[in-house]
Amino acid sequence: MAHSAPDLAWTLARAHLARRRTQNLLTVLGIAVGVMVLIAALSLTNGFTRALVDATLRASPHLSVTAFVPSPRDAALEAQMRADPRVTAFAPFLADKGLLTRPATSGRGAGVDFATLFGVTPQAAQVLRLSPQESELLRTLGPGEVLLGASLARSVGAFTGDEVRLLNSTQRRATLRVKGVFSTGNYLIDSGYAFTSLETLQALQGTRNVTGYQLRLRDAQAARAVGETLTRTRPYTPLPWQDLYGTLLDQLALQKRVIAFVVFLIVIVAAFGIANVLTLAVFEKTQEIAILRAIGATRGTITRTFLIEGALLGLGGLLLGNLLGLGISAYFTLRPFRLPGDLYFITTLPVEVRLGDLLWVNAVGLGTTLLAALIPARRAANVEPARILR
Repeated sequence: MAHSAPDLAWTLARAHLARRRTQNLLTVLGIAVGVMVLIAALSLTNGFTRALVDATLRASPHLSVTAFVPSPRDAALEAQMRADPRVTAFAPFLADKGLLTRPATSGRGAGVDFATLFGVTPQAAQVLRLSPQESELLRTLGPGEVLLGASLARSVGAFTGDEVRLLNSTQRRATLRVKGVFSTGNYLIDSGYAFTSLETLQALQGTRNVTGYQLRLRDAQAARAVGETLTRTRPYTPLPWQDLYGTLLDQLALQKRVIAFVVFLIVIVAAFGIANVLTLAVFEKTQEIAILRAIGATRGTITRTFLIEGALLGLGGLLLGNLLGLGISAYFTLRPFRLPGDLYFITTLPVEVRLGDLLWVNAVGLGTTLLAALIPARRAANVEPARILR
């Protein structure tokens, strides 16, 4: 019984692939390695980005609303924030910059460094996500006490129980006692932030005003929308965390794109392997193709035959590459990759596999292999049976 055109193309493709098993296996492995590396690299990059953002948001609010001019606490705004289901906690704050110094003592030289100082209320312990011990220190800050970032404390040389002197932006001086230190894992925060009680900083500035409010949300990604809602009819400026750390997020996104592009080149090289295999098959089977054309096989049937071969090789490589990539990601999830603690803010490299990345990798991989198969397929379809058989 005669084969239909699709059946004939499928039968020929399977027959061709069965004759070159070793070469086909190497081609599939080449694609699989490229896909595996791409999935693993993207997953590690995602994990690194998430770890950095999480560490950053431990000592940073999801959203800050800052008054155009420092003013007393806004009861109406506080009521709206309390009633908004998207807001889990909020706290007023007063911000200032100052110079922290620790006088020299016997055996220790003087220490000095600049700091961003936040005067906060006990509710700040709910807005920030420090460790339980550090949150308790923040919640119980008393008059004249300060909580220093770990790197800032080392720079100044001041630790729990020590006294430091503060010269603030208005050239006023105060002596503060270090109640403790906190560590988020993000050097930029740990080296520049300090917390004191709201009353302490208000007394130092000679005011009863606050700079604004800091908020923690159920969904950090909703910070921009919540900020617009709260400040639409009020003299406040919203500052979502995405804007505060926009440069950092842009750098991480660029890093991911560069890594994806560089690793994707491996997939392209593997796709050329498919093109080479099929091109060699066309040269070897020129007479066979000519005979098929002579007995009625159309150009479309010949083209589909080699496209099917390329698709099967590509799908095989993608399937194996996905399994290997997910396997490596699972391995690093169970046994995280260790990082030098003195060079990076995290000691292990977390992994985050995203469905969108998997779909993108497979779509681009399959498209690349089909394009690679198209060139030899068109060459095969253009074989002239009369010239070859003569």
